[in-house]
Amino acid sequence: MKNRWNDPDAGSSPIEQLVYMSRLMGQDEGLVLWGGGNSSFKVDGQDLLGRPIQLMLIKGSGSDMKSVQARDFPAVRLEEIRASFTRADMTDDDMVAYLARCMVDPAAPRPSIETLLHGYLEAPAVAHSHADAILALTNTRAGVATVRRVLGESVAIVAYRRPGFLLAKEVALAVQNNPAVRGVVLMNHGLLTWGDTAREAYSRHIDLVSEAEEFTLAESATRGLTPAAASRLDESVRRSIAAQIAPALRGALSARGRKILRYDDSADILCFLDEPQTRDLVQIGPATPDHLLNTKRRPLYVKPVKLTGDSIVAAIREGLDQYIKDYVEYYERHRDQEPLLDPAPRVVLIPGLGMWTAGPDMRACVIPADIYHHTIGVIGGAEALDHYASLSEKDAFDAEYWPLELYKLTLAPPERQLARQVALVTGAAQGLGAAIAKRLALEGAHVVVTDLNETGAAAVASEIASTNGPGRAVATRLDVTDEESVRAAYEFARLTYGGLDILVSNAGVAHVSPIESLSLDLWEKSLAVNATGHFLVARETIHAFKEQGLGGAMVFVATKNVTAPGKDFGAYSAAKAAEAQLARVLAIEGGEYGIRANMVNPDAIFEGSGLWSDEVRRDRAAAHGIAEQELEDFYRQRNLLRARVTAEDVAEAVLWLASDRSSKTTGAMIPVDAGVREAFPR
Repeated sequence: MKNRWNDPDAGSSPIEQLVYMSRLMGQDEGLVLWGGGNSSFKVDGQDLLGRPIQLMLIKGSGSDMKSVQARDFPAVRLEEIRASFTRADMTDDDMVAYLARCMVDPAAPRPSIETLLHGYLEAPAVAHSHADAILALTNTRAGVATVRRVLGESVAIVAYRRPGFLLAKEVALAVQNNPAVRGVVLMNHGLLTWGDTAREAYSRHIDLVSEAEEFTLAESATRGLTPAAASRLDESVRRSIAAQIAPALRGALSARGRKILRYDDSADILCFLDEPQTRDLVQIGPATPDHLLNTKRRPLYVKPVKLTGDSIVAAIREGLDQYIKDYVEYYERHRDQEPLLDPAPRVVLIPGLGMWTAGPDMRACVIPADIYHHTIGVIGGAEALDHYASLSEKDAFDAEYWPLELYKLTLAPPERQLARQVALVTGAAQGLGAAIAKRLALEGAHVVVTDLNETGAAAVASEIASTNGPGRAVATRLDVTDEESVRAAYEFARLTYGGLDILVSNAGVAHVSPIESLSLDLWEKSLAVNATGHFLVARETIHAFKEQGLGGAMVFVATKNVTAPGKDFGAYSAAKAAEAQLARVLAIEGGEYGIRANMVNPDAIFEGSGLWSDEVRRDRAAAHGIAEQELEDFYRQRNLLRARVTAEDVAEAVLWLASDRSSKTTGAMIPVDAGVREAFPR
């Protein structure tokens, strides 16, 4: 492991160096993953009356080391922290209350649950991680002997105990009894180092982790997991099967709330799943208790009879039933007053296919995926040195249901109305489609942005992700008139998010021509896009909805011309009328499965619209006997509200129809035209 400390970047003040050390550690996934780890620095300060006191700056609970800032380090009064050392014991609730009274600023973030541990150590700077290389030593059957074999007497070793007062006291006593040690190895947990400066604490950390890495790598050359003689599926075949089963897997995992799924067939995952020992190894437990909130104690491991869709889905359902039964029994064996968490797994492993992770959003899928990649490394290292081991079942339960760890869940903002849902929007590179995609994302949906214009779709998806968070939108090319293009786009959606909850069928074209001079090519193109295109995406959507078993919503962007066709819009009006009848039939056929189909009828949406081409604008202006620049105002003046209708207005109507607020509405047609009397639905 490389020491990346660079003095010019570190700053000069203690808080600058603390932030710098924390970020160096947090940005190295071999040390810290997603909110794990800890760091502190003891400094001179003043009380309210200006008297000198010693303070400790400690990472706040729930903050992430890779992006931590100075404000994320609340200050506590060190004298009061150390005064608690003489106690015989302290409950978690008492500790939290005590730490709150030690804070300089009560409005600052809650101090880490490991505040006492850092405070009891004399050194100014303290660094704590869950380094993979250290966990590979501690998570072996020989445990302490393995650590001693690799790091010798240069570290103190403390048996596993959940963080809190007693662990803090044991660590302090271990260091007091061994003042020459360079660090403390916490069994099944991680590593602590310290120094007079942040640089010294960090450098000691890197040195010890590097020694563990080098030893394990040397042993791995001669020992470790034994590869199976596996025959790998071709990537395209593997991904096709994965896409086929994803909605059924998503539906099965969503019994207590919809989940987003993330598929991963990285080489290390596939290789690990090829090992004959893997089925047994994944049942042993996590690499560190800090992972439990994100991964649970065990993944769901599914070994189907054959790698075919029906066989895999049957094996998933059987395996999931047993997993949930086992989890509830595990909960009943150890529970006190804690309510049962969602018993569904967060990680699903299928040999030959790969790994799925599940969560309420893409971030919550990425975290367990990252953790499991590192868990595989820890297991491999432990197997090279000895045999992989983990926490006892009771220790794992206590860590998973620890109120101080569950507290982190309360820091999340409330979910928005489309949270946990996946929407696919066609024709979304600009205009109406783009506005709809952005509005759905703002309400929590994960959005698949599709269009013939893949570059434009990618730009919309990038804007959504920058506003709402990484992974919240993706883009792919979609020609709604091409059956293979539609199939490929839906396979992409299944692999990316696991399935679909909302379809907004928006893609459309408009040609202006009286019927007597309309070419067959233009007639057929209008039918292909404005009618057949809606059929092709709706058919794929129905398949996904039924496989998931979660219901779903389809919203078709029709037009005022469905109820009030316009002169010279024969091809457009006829095709759109077919779309409307398709939507009604879908409402009839989908009702028993909880699938809703509704329509919005916009009119005269000019801004960013692909329908209002220069040619159409010129023709409509000429037909109404007005100048082209007067066209938008003409349409505004003809509606009952004398109002300009925007893409955002249509997006609001789509949002309502896509959301549970309209859960009892299907087969409906909602005008968004500011009141065109002849277009009233009848």
